[in-house]
Amino acid sequence: MVNVSLHPLVMDKIAKLRNKDTPVADFKKTMKELGMLLAYEVTSTFQTKEVRVKTPLGTAMCKVIAKDIIVVAILRAGLGLVEGLMEIIPNAKQAHIGIYRDEETLKPVKYYLRFPSSLENSYVIIADPMLATGGSAIEAVNIVKSRGAKNIYFLSVISSKLGIKLLKKHHPDVKIYTGAVDEKLNDNGYIVPGLGDAGDRMFGTF
Repeated sequence: MVNVSLHPLVMDKIAKLRNKDTPVADFKKTMKELGMLLAYEVTSTFQTKEVRVKTPLGTAMCKVIAKDIIVVAILRAGLGLVEGLMEIIPNAKQAHIGIYRDEETLKPVKYYLRFPSSLENSYVIIADPMLATGGSAIEAVNIVKSRGAKNIYFLSVISSKLGIKLLKKHHPDVKIYTGAVDEKLNDNGYIVPGLGDAGDRMFGTF
């Protein structure tokens, strides 16, 4: 399943991220806001369960999300999206995967992993602003599956057609949510037109 957002606010904010003249502070703030907006979309199919809640005037039957939520940031660019996700889902647990792309081979290289004790009975949202070659996304899903995750969602701001194709090929059960889909990659594996290096633009390291 691939869900491309059609929300006007999402499209408006992606335009701001694409703009090469957007300052670092505005870029980071907009990335957080997109995390908040996309959180509504990615959680829209989550199952709920009924609970009894005491109000000041009586008792109400309410619905709450049926499983724990674990938000996984692919470092470092994923931190911006996760900040927005955690604003909307403050009780979610957090995990971090450190992966960088080798500039010569374009293959993912792991350098850091930190997870809650169990992922098996949770909704797991993996956040990375760019789904480009698909290598980091595929490796991230491999990692969470090795820890028992079954309900996995991949959340990005911009995806390439190739990245989506490869992630679906390797992990057809993963639900992909993205704000936009771009046509191609350049020789360095960056999405074109894309928005550049999301991590560098977020942290001012370009």
